[in-house]
Amino acid sequence: MSTPGPHPPAAAPPAATAQEEPRRRLHPLSPLLHGAKSIAVIVAALSWQTLSRVGLERFTLVVLVLAVGVVIFSIVGWLTTGYQVVGRELRISDGVIWRRNRAIPLERLQAVELRRPLLAQLTGLAELRLEVIGGGKTEAPLSFLTVREASALRERLLALAGPATVTPPSATGPAAAFETTAVERPLLRVGNRDLVVSQLLTPQAFFLPVGIAFVVMQFVLEGSWTFIGIASTVTAMAGVLLQPVRRVLQDWDFRLARDPDGRLVVRFGLLETRSQIVPLNRVQAVGVTWPLLWRAQGWLHLRLDIAGYAGEPGESKGSDRLLPVGDFATARALVWDVLPGVDLATLATSPPPKRARWLNPVALRSLGVGLAPEVFVSRWGLFTREMHIVPYARLQSVRVVQGPVQRRLGLATVYADTARGRSGQAKDRDLAEAWALARELAERARLARRPAPLLTDRLDPSAVAVPASGSGAVEGTVGDTMENGPDDSYWRRPEQS
Repeated sequence: MSTPGPHPPAAAPPAATAQEEPRRRLHPLSPLLHGAKSIAVIVAALSWQTLSRVGLERFTLVVLVLAVGVVIFSIVGWLTTGYQVVGRELRISDGVIWRRNRAIPLERLQAVELRRPLLAQLTGLAELRLEVIGGGKTEAPLSFLTVREASALRERLLALAGPATVTPPSATGPAAAFETTAVERPLLRVGNRDLVVSQLLTPQAFFLPVGIAFVVMQFVLEGSWTFIGIASTVTAMAGVLLQPVRRVLQDWDFRLARDPDGRLVVRFGLLETRSQIVPLNRVQAVGVTWPLLWRAQGWLHLRLDIAGYAGEPGESKGSDRLLPVGDFATARALVWDVLPGVDLATLATSPPPKRARWLNPVALRSLGVGLAPEVFVSRWGLFTREMHIVPYARLQSVRVVQGPVQRRLGLATVYADTARGRSGQAKDRDLAEAWALARELAERARLARRPAPLLTDRLDPSAVAVPASGSGAVEGTVGDTMENGPDDSYWRRPEQS
């Protein structure tokens, strides 16, 4: 009788998906916060006329019934909402009547933001918002989580989205995600006084006294003051003041820092505090603006174009803040930090040919483009001066467009597109120059995507003398042009000349 051999080892059970975690719910107070906002909208919609018609008791009863219904609906929505991280995906399920299941690939993640509206600040909660490539709006807002949970989830998602290893913040407590940790490198803190003064130097605030004087003069001359006149005047003044006040509340206590992984950390807000983490490789362009009334103070503001960033409702640019208000020296240092090797003071530009004056009779000298070693620069604007700085590595396509009048004048416009869409443009250039510029931009974009040793050596930051004051440098940066205009050799790389 043969002795049976040893039994083969039992097959190991299939490895469980270690990266898959149980489905998690939002904070239990989330239904109350959502319900409170809905109840406020309902009360505002019922208006004062409804109260006067049905009486206080019936009005209160209607509001209570609607409030109970809103809370019940919010609780059911909370029970059906959940999220989980599976591999390199964030999966979110929600919906009461129509169920939705979304899977967000984390490699498409552009920025993650923590927001704390006033009610969330009072309850120690926060809202997590994700910005992804191609998103027309903020994707999958998770509201609400505790600040610690939201901060930990943000760090985890950013770690899964990129190759960098994320160092968790060392601070603890409910406000840890909104305070600068010891390992971060502070870059900037904007003074609230400068922020308020900058918003007073806006057309809305500047013409407000003129509007008030006009209304008072009408009252004195006519000798009557009707209810409609009072209501229209108050509404007009509120509309004029709304935008500057909103800017002050949004940008209050504005702070910038760099975390250990080199990402940009932005914190700002008064009634609604916000904390954003933006990987610098997601930045598509940097915009510089010199408003007319700010130039006497030597002030400007910077913004970032971030791929996939939906921005605030009503913001047409879809951009994010980099410097709400500051002088040229501060802006120069920030641009160098965000786009290493790019010195704002040395970005010379060239104007269009003189025959373009037929299309730009007043603002011809405000137009200009230039090719720096690292970026494509375009400027425009007569009263409010604008400059756009686009890294070559972010260019997605280059187009040469001619309108009917441009064809008659032998002109063309070159558009440089990034993932954000149209970012830089060389308006009304000579046709031969436009084609040479388009070829050079395409070539530089191709070379910029190669490994670093094949790129042009970057400038040494220690060799750049940052000016002590920027009041005089602003004019030089915007106005510097080449007297004779560029020839075809101007658009060539130095090694090709």
